[in-house]
Amino acid sequence: MDGTRGNVNAGRGCGHSGGLPPFAPVRVIGLMSGTSADAVDAALVDWPSGVAARPFRLLAYREEPIPAALRARIHGLAAGSLPAGRMLAELVDLDRELADRFAEAALGVLRDAGLPPRAVTAIASHGQTVAHHPELGGSLQLGDPSRIAERTGLPVVADFRARDLAAGGEGAPLAPFFHHVAFGRAGESRAVLNLGGIANLTWLPPDGGTEGVLAFDVGPAGCLVDEVVRRGTGGREQLDRGGRRARAGRVVPELLVELLDDEYLERPPPKSTGRERYGPERAESLLARVRAGRYGLDDLLATLVRATAQAVAGSLERFAAVPARLLVCGGGARNPAFLAALRESLPRTRVETTDSEGVAAEAVEAVAFSLLGRNAWLGLPNHLPACTGARGPRVLGERVLP
Repeated sequence: MDGTRGNVNAGRGCGHSGGLPPFAPVRVIGLMSGTSADAVDAALVDWPSGVAARPFRLLAYREEPIPAALRARIHGLAAGSLPAGRMLAELVDLDRELADRFAEAALGVLRDAGLPPRAVTAIASHGQTVAHHPELGGSLQLGDPSRIAERTGLPVVADFRARDLAAGGEGAPLAPFFHHVAFGRAGESRAVLNLGGIANLTWLPPDGGTEGVLAFDVGPAGCLVDEVVRRGTGGREQLDRGGRRARAGRVVPELLVELLDDEYLERPPPKSTGRERYGPERAESLLARVRAGRYGLDDLLATLVRATAQAVAGSLERFAAVPARLLVCGGGARNPAFLAALRESLPRTRVETTDSEGVAAEAVEAVAFSLLGRNAWLGLPNHLPACTGARGPRVLGERVLP
């Protein structure tokens, strides 16, 4: 994917014009690492202490890059490519090491905001997904919350997906709960597209209510693009920065048809997917054709980007409706190739990033889990059962006290 790195003293809000928020805030750090496993995102947010989630204020945001060697270990574990005798030891070791990375990100965003730990109510940690199998009723995220609590001295809310799965849901997507709060508007149909490793889509109906909200994983986005770049360049490049390669390539029509002829894309929501389906094995099968000289690496990337955009457009037409506005977030929101392909695939839709709504595109997922943590802390439901397939509203997340 193509995200930004570094620290952002955000000072951004939603529903508030600036200055200190006029409420006694619940201040929560949201921590997130997505399918690409390229960084830990940390967002420090002030939330109201009542039922309403607006107005809120993003105080600071930062990305702590995950080193390439550690990222390779995460992907190796997720792919099940380790010898059986090493698998459990690696799982335990990564659970510890990732917890330390998450704790460092939390302490770093506190430093960026100029606040001591005692000024924060809690940390909400999504963790690093290494296995997601809703068909088995389970999902596994690494980053031991007890270790985060010990390192930071703060309460931690974690393991958000387990309760939704236990209630019959997919355990995903969970971010639409925040998408509706932050981006839903009466009088305009909208959709929110998170372009991370997987493309996640949230449809927000024009009545502004929760009844018609629909959300699901569309299919692959950065996971295949990044994997193809890494393997196709022998590790010299980790991502298609700025969409340079995709923009230089040509779309291969027969490959585009093949990529869109995918049983998963046709499956109705609720549904979720990950690297289990769109990971190294799929990338290798595509790269074999590049190595055979059927087309170039840049052509493959151009076709993958176009396939993602057309899958998004097709999913909106098939399962919801074409929205007046599409708000894009995640690392792919900074990739001009993805944005151009979306605008071409959705010519009647205004395509822009969530920055236009006051939330930086790269911060959305971390802010979303900050909200989920706030609600868990207050004992309030924090998901949309219609989007995950759960039997009804639940309070997701387990508390670990320091």
